[in-house]
Amino acid sequence: MQLIDIGANLTHDSFDHDRDAVLQRARDAGVDRIVVTGASREHSPKALALALQHPDFLSATAGVHPHHAIEYTDECDAEMRALLAHPQVVAVGETGLDYFRDFSPRPAQRKAFERQLQIGADLSANGRGKPLFLHQRDAHADFMAVMKNFDGRLGPTVVHCFTGTRKELFDYLDQDWYVGITGWLCDERRGLHLRELVKHIPANRLMVETDAPYLLPRTVKPQPSHRRNEPMYLAHIVEELARDRGEDLEVTASATVASARAFFRLP
Repeated sequence: MQLIDIGANLTHDSFDHDRDAVLQRARDAGVDRIVVTGASREHSPKALALALQHPDFLSATAGVHPHHAIEYTDECDAEMRALLAHPQVVAVGETGLDYFRDFSPRPAQRKAFERQLQIGADLSANGRGKPLFLHQRDAHADFMAVMKNFDGRLGPTVVHCFTGTRKELFDYLDQDWYVGITGWLCDERRGLHLRELVKHIPANRLMVETDAPYLLPRTVKPQPSHRRNEPMYLAHIVEELARDRGEDLEVTASATVASARAFFRLP
């Protein structure tokens, strides 16, 4: 079984002491490729640098997460555009809106989101289109309103780490967007509703991710003492996902890989 992890924050400092071992464990667990999330002005170039060290195994994204929206200046915009010109950077983002934490003011979040969507629109207009790797939490109405302003101007879109409601899911699917499922599915406190919702995601719109080092699946046994998630646990997430969808494991795994390869244009 081969798998693709579409979102792992491998530049996080919790991996500084054993990053090579983390990558090897992922390979040993059947992960064929990892897309390293670029989510800030600091970490987007680090994501590309890491991907360039392992070009056969890693790709990167480049963007600024809503938590960091206040750092989105004209200089930052130029830096993101330069990163997105690189072939090893396969998506615009992580960007979007997060009204759950509100680590940046909401107007700043919306402005940074719009500016990064404009990069996506400009790349598409120039024939160098790249897909969008998006984040939304407790901001659905504003998120959809901002996206509507870019109708017909953007490349393929994934709402990563989906944790939302049935209405949110079907709003995304109505737009033909992709959906990323994480170990949130395995959380009996917060993720039970996802057990039912994942049955409704078409196979060609379904992708999987760990969002490492966050969201360690709570059903992994034994639980590691450090509570750090890593890409080797992607297989566990896919096993749970297949069970909830009523599919053979190989069917679910193959579908998520095919979706990811098509979406990110991976080799």
